[in-house]
Parts: sequence; structure tokens; C-alpha cells
Amino acid sequence: MAEITFELYNNQLMQHLVGEADANLRLLEKMMNVEILSFGNQITIKGSPNDVENTKAAIDILYDKASRGIEVGEQEVKAAARMSSDVHNDEEKQNLNDIVLKTKKRYIYPRSATQAKYIQEMMKNELVFGLGPAGTGKTYLAVALAVAMMLEGNIDKIILSRPAVEAGENLGFLPGDLKEKVDPYLRPLYDALYEMLPAEQVDKKLALGEIEIAPLAFMRGRTLSNSFIILDEAQNTTPMQMKMFLTRLGENSRMVVNGDLSQVDLPRGVVSGLRDALNTLRDVDNISSVTFNANDVVRHGLVAKIVKAYEEKNRKVQEEYENMQAES
Repeated sequence: MAEITFELYNNQLMQHLVGEADANLRLLEKMMNVEILSFGNQITIKGSPNDVENTKAAIDILYDKASRGIEVGEQEVKAAARMSSDVHNDEEKQNLNDIVLKTKKRYIYPRSATQAKYIQEMMKNELVFGLGPAGTGKTYLAVALAVAMMLEGNIDKIILSRPAVEAGENLGFLPGDLKEKVDPYLRPLYDALYEMLPAEQVDKKLALGEIEIAPLAFMRGRTLSNSFIILDEAQNTTPMQMKMFLTRLGENSRMVVNGDLSQVDLPRGVVSGLRDALNTLRDVDNISSVTFNANDVVRHGLVAKIVKAYEEKNRKVQEEYENMQAES
């Protein structure tokens, strides 16, 4: 067992950090498997050496957020707990705390070390692949960076796309005009935009074409310059569709391709364009890929457990397949 005692010198920030009736500390105790005692401005942490160290790192992250005026609640505590296990020194911790995306309606911070890496890679590279399960923030953070870059004047246009319904994009059986047919499948992209910009600004930019949300098929034959381009649900593209999309990249543009290779809806025997692109482009410069896992899920806690259960199931299936191959 290890024990550490330290003081936080700002009374007001201390109150924000611990929460009402020390609720934030109680949640942190549960998540980090430690005992946390607070008296005045003094905090004591007891537990295994590694858990104590990680909990201190989490509290430092929360204190830094409180000092920046960020309200510390349940989601911030969970994010700090996730990030603390990946923070190995003060320089890394500061790098994580310095990442912020500024939009009209809110400031957006990474909630895991993988999210922080993802943002950094999107800032640095012209093409980034975001891989992993739902709820890890792949699309949300890409839209946030696109909005931040537009507000800073670094790009002129945001283009958001995804395969509609299925890889073949067969929309004819759905009722309504084209917009009414495809809007339900693009709704997650709209939702992200409305969380970052006032509704009237989103609507105006959509009307002016500064923000464009369209099915993947609409990208054919275009060159997209001075733009931030996001392809969502990319696991449901074919290799030909993926090549078409990637080759739309124009001057002063940035492209983010997101998908979950465990959720491919393509017909049996059809190779995912996302998987094919990762294999084809692995040695090309200025292209990066970031892989999320269940520990990065920032939705309801049950979602992370569901994702982990499916990951474990897929792991066992893969092991059984490999054993059968070895025996044959």
C-alpha cells in the first residue's frame, strides 16, 4: 500500500474539483480503486503505488480544468481517470491539457489519451483514418476540428459524407425527394454541427454551401480544395468507392476517414474499402491512422461494457479460426 498527501491552494477551485458532497472524489475512488480523504485544501490518496500515482495524475488534470473555468462533473472525472493511466510525466500531462478546440457554442477537450492523439494527428496530417467502435468520438472530434478551422479562417468549406444506407447506395425505395431519402443517414453529422454552432449559423452555412452534407456518391468527379472533408461509416465503402473518395483531395485540404471494421455491412465476399485503403496506404507519408478501443468510449458506461463484450467475442472467434487453420 502507498499513501500520498498534497494541498490544492485555491479554495474555490478545490470546491469545484471535489464536487457537491465530494461526489467527484467518490466517483474517482470507485474508478481508480483507491481511498481518497479530503480535509480543507488537503487531499490524501491511499492504495497500490500505481493506482495512487494515476489518481494523483487524474486530480491534477481535473484541477487544471477547473482553473480554466471548465465545470468538473461526472464526464470530466471519467475522462481524467481514463487519461491518467496514459500520462507518464508532467510534459505529457501538459500536452493533453493544452489541446482544445474552440467552437461558437463550446470548447471541446479530449476525454482520453487516444482522443488527444487523434486530434494531434488530424492537425498534423492531410489524411487521417480514425478506427474503432461507436461512442469513441471519432466523428464528433473531426467535426469539431473542422468547425474550429473554419472559424479561424483556415478553410473555406466543410464537407461531410457517408455511404447512404448501404455500399450500393440504393435509395430509390425510400419515400420523399433525395434530401428526405438521405437525411436520416446523415443525421449524426447534423447533430454534431448543431452542438458546435448556433442553429441559424449552421442553416446559413448549409444554404451558402460553406457546409455540405452529402452521400458518398455525390463526391464523384470533384476536386475538393480549401476544405475539411470527413467520411463517416467508411467500413461500408467498396475499394473502388474509397479510391474515388480519397482522390478528391485538393490543395489546402484535410481529409478524415472514420469507420469501425467490426461493423461492416457489405455483402458477403465484398472487401471493405476502409480495410483495403489501410493496407494499400500504410507506407505513404502524411497519412496517419488512430485506433480507438472500448476504453475510449465516452457515452453511457454500459456502452463501453457492451463494446468490450463484443471485442472479447470477436477475439475468441478469431482464435478458434486460427486454431482450425493451423490444424488443417
